[in-house]
Amino acid sequence: MKIRLACILAALALSAFATAAQEKAEYSIDHAKSKLEINVYKAGLLKAFGHDHLIRASEISGRVEFDAQKIENSSVSLKVGAKSLSVIDPGESEKNRLEIQTTMTGSQVLDVAKYPEIVFSSTSVSVAKKDADGWVLTVAGKLALHGVEKPVSLSLHFHMEGGQLVAMGEVFLLQTEYHITPVIVAGGSIKVKDKLRIAFAIVATKMKS
Repeated sequence: MKIRLACILAALALSAFATAAQEKAEYSIDHAKSKLEINVYKAGLLKAFGHDHLIRASEISGRVEFDAQKIENSSVSLKVGAKSLSVIDPGESEKNRLEIQTTMTGSQVLDVAKYPEIVFSSTSVSVAKKDADGWVLTVAGKLALHGVEKPVSLSLHFHMEGGQLVAMGEVFLLQTEYHITPVIVAGGSIKVKDKLRIAFAIVATKMKS
């Protein structure tokens, strides 16, 4: 009788484990298909003589633990290589782009030699609503940038496409909250606005078990 009871309990445990495994799956962020861009805006009396900056990341990595039965139980961790941030600026000359790139990656701004990674780790996921194409989610978490870690909240649209997870959204950050002083040139006549816009389209592929 004891042996039979033990077998039943073992079977139930295995069944529960198998169900949990089916509900949750791990995905790897595909850096080749994902995109993250930063818009940096100009201010000042002579802002018309300067260009807004477009910056793009080429090194994006991370993992998503996705619970198809209950999305709120999902989580995400994402890393961006600070050195991979490149100034695109189609309106600038190559010389100016290189100068902007050097300033951005140097100690005056990102200081990538000291802070090589930008890291986001979620702490909670909540579903705002379901629509025809997927879900509108709010993902709260912590963003570590320039040696400072602060809570952030991302509003994004999430859907599945060909077995892949796709999340798109944007967030606005203040540089000064991360101890970054906005760049000022020409005695303050041209300067960078404190607020940045970060837009992203993150694609994740299911990991092989």
